[in-house]
Amino acid sequence: MIFHDIYYLWLLLLLPPLVMLIKVKGDEFGGVFNRAVLQKIQLKNRTISKKTRSIFLLVAITLSIIALARPQINNGEIKVKSSFINVVTAIDMSKSMFANDVYPNRFEFAKQKFFESLKYFKNAKVALIGFSTQTFLISPLTQDFHSLKFLAKNLSLDYLSLKGTDILATLESANNLFGDEKKKILLMFTDGGDQSDFSKEIAYAKSHNISVYIYNIGTTKGGVIKDKNGVLKDKNGDIVVVKRNDKIKELAIQSGGAFMKYSLAKDDIKLLVDTIASKYKAEDEESSTIQDREELFYYPLALAIIFYMMALFSLPRIKEKK
Repeated sequence: MIFHDIYYLWLLLLLPPLVMLIKVKGDEFGGVFNRAVLQKIQLKNRTISKKTRSIFLLVAITLSIIALARPQINNGEIKVKSSFINVVTAIDMSKSMFANDVYPNRFEFAKQKFFESLKYFKNAKVALIGFSTQTFLISPLTQDFHSLKFLAKNLSLDYLSLKGTDILATLESANNLFGDEKKKILLMFTDGGDQSDFSKEIAYAKSHNISVYIYNIGTTKGGVIKDKNGVLKDKNGDIVVVKRNDKIKELAIQSGGAFMKYSLAKDDIKLLVDTIASKYKAEDEESSTIQDREELFYYPLALAIIFYMMALFSLPRIKEKK
């Protein structure tokens, strides 16, 4: 038998002074409890002597301390295997994600779709990065989706003014997060950037076994980007209209992933996540070892309550029949 919180056993050192105190006071409870309180909770007619009740009280205190220390029986170790998939998600944080062709803008829409995707990832570890011309690690691979949602919720473009989208750098960052994983899944929420040729990205994804799944946000008609002066304009004073780039679809298809255009349907992201989960279901297993320990604290706790009751209360005497 072992004790989980063994430091509570130091309280047992208080018992000898209590024994001495009770002995000096002539086995009176008044040495431990207030006499007025005892007079209210004790019955006048008792069959148990004060000395016996003092012993019961000490036993109850001892058992309570033992219960606090949480005695346990160690039944050894158990190996637990769990199947899961590792997914790196990436949210585009470039200037074009300010475009308002999707309400309220592309960036906020991407965050909402990311939140929805977490509802459908079962037995998965998810990482989150932000990207534009640079990449930002927001969270490594984790199963703590509550913390992941909190971090994503507080993402903001207010203090960023990064133009352009470097997809290759995003692939490299994702690959570093995966480490030695054989099969790598990258889920990107982006408007596709402004590239027309993704041959380098495709080659990198294939050589590093990265399957790219893209949720492409925006419209082909495009939208404008609001700024402090109203809307963003180019050097000639013309309003900048940012359109969705569907050419990034080649990266998704040729890397073995999938491509999905944004929609207002509630289950579209579920379909994309289900596609990922079905392809990589139970592909990887993680073994973890846990200690099989049986809690025993409730036994001394139950006995302590009984001894407390016996110490503070006693059965009234049975009147003899004349």
